Amino acid sequence: MKQTYRVVSGLIALGVVVQAAAIAFGWFDAIHELDNGLIIDENYDGNAGHMLHGVNGMYVMPLLGLILLIVSFFAAKTVPGARKWAGIVFGLIVLQVVLAFVAFSAPVVGALHGLNALAILGTAVRASMLTREDRGSRRESGVGGADVPRQSTGSSSQEASRPVS
Repeated sequence: MKQTYRVVSGLIALGVVVQAAAIAFGWFDAIHELDNGLIIDENYDGNAGHMLHGVNGMYVMPLLGLILLIVSFFAAKTVPGARKWAGIVFGLIVLQVVLAFVAFSAPVVGALHGLNALAILGTAVRASMLTREDRGSRRESGVGGADVPRQSTGSSSQEASRPVS
């Protein structure tokens, strides 16, 4: 389950990158076509970039977020914070879809849509990185607390331990 959690969270991060590339292609292609005489009006359905961004954002990303959330319950014993981070990722994906719909009525919300995409990327990467932490090595034998390194009690400088004359 640990490996599945890592793969799904990695796919979500990759999905954000695909989303950015798709929408960039979509609008640069539209601008290119405008220069060649295309008229964008209420009949314009977009292009391949817009379609890829829409399908990926409406179906693939929410599905991956839901799968990550489900997997997190099975991976919770081996991945520290799995459920929490999967919940955050899924919540941000749901927010992303809501922001997309709202942005069609209030275009300024599109800026939040872009910023939230970066939050999804960051939290998905963080969720993936959780699989690198070994829960078993974080415990001291028999004590049950976190393993904390010992601090030295003296100064690290030998000069400071000499008496002042």
